[in-house]
Amino acid sequence: MESKMRIALIPAYEPGNLLINLLDQIWSAGLTIIVVDDGSGPSFSNIFRQAEVLAIVLTHPENYGKGRAIKTGLQYITEHFNGGHTIVTMDADGQHQVSDAIKICEAAANQPNTLILGSRQLRENVPLKSQVGNTITRFVYSISTKSYVHDTQTGLRAFSAALLPSLLDIEGERYEYEMNVLLEFARRKIPIEEITISTIYMDNNSGSHFDTVKDSYRVYKEIIKFCASSMISFLVDLSLYSLLIGLTGGLGITASLTISNVTARAISASVNYTINRKFVFKSEKSVRQSAIPYFMLASAILAGNTFVLGALIELMNMNQYGAKLLTELLFFTMSWLVQRFLIFRKKGAMQHEV
Repeated sequence: MESKMRIALIPAYEPGNLLINLLDQIWSAGLTIIVVDDGSGPSFSNIFRQAEVLAIVLTHPENYGKGRAIKTGLQYITEHFNGGHTIVTMDADGQHQVSDAIKICEAAANQPNTLILGSRQLRENVPLKSQVGNTITRFVYSISTKSYVHDTQTGLRAFSAALLPSLLDIEGERYEYEMNVLLEFARRKIPIEEITISTIYMDNNSGSHFDTVKDSYRVYKEIIKFCASSMISFLVDLSLYSLLIGLTGGLGITASLTISNVTARAISASVNYTINRKFVFKSEKSVRQSAIPYFMLASAILAGNTFVLGALIELMNMNQYGAKLLTELLFFTMSWLVQRFLIFRKKGAMQHEV
């Protein structure tokens, strides 16, 4: 195949006639087009028959989700095209201009190991749902990776064929896939670059099939589960701490504080480790591989936790329970980052780092 070939990949679920207009523009611009019908059903067969005149149309027998549709297209490209081309994913609802798709394709061709994002500025005339969604995912991404992406939800993304193996390896079947790509690429140190594009919302984005509750949970579920795990451990910790403070009060404030905090922390850490390993990160590592670094982290947090707690109570005269709450909040983010990216890190992430 020609080394400068550009392929537009469009996942489509119950699309309108805007899809045919989009395909006509893309075809006129000289791009090869692959459309994945993600189980739209017989009612939309006429639209996909028209699409077949301009594009290769792949069909799912039922709705599997945007992530799966993208990976179906990527797998087809891997099997039917030789290397050297660039791919751009586009939404089927007319939100992306073909000129912008070409612009980010050119950037991807010049930077074959970089994921190029078409970044919307999201300032004016943006639906509230999109503003809120991007603000939340931007914050989650920044906290999770210690890097910044302005438009985490853009569907306009370009990359060279060199990145296909990494993209096919990433988990996610629905809308969470695109967020997982950003998280995994940051973890694997694969560069991500944003290029400003036009912001277009057709009919206030009414064509979007994003389910605010279900799909938001899929995007944020790991962090939600981690928060739940931490909350359970915190409640165990706080309950034991409160009980022991009462039982050891006669030993003096320093001894009482140390015994209560250390004991409560040790028990709650064991609870937290078990929940995180089995249910949050679903780690493939053995207990021997993960327990030692986890409890080293727990020990470091305990030392820092005890120091900060003592400083807040003895030097700043804070209430014992208020100081405990503030201290736990301070160490929460550090604990999540270390567990997510070091202790329970997936084996595939290490193998794909560049």
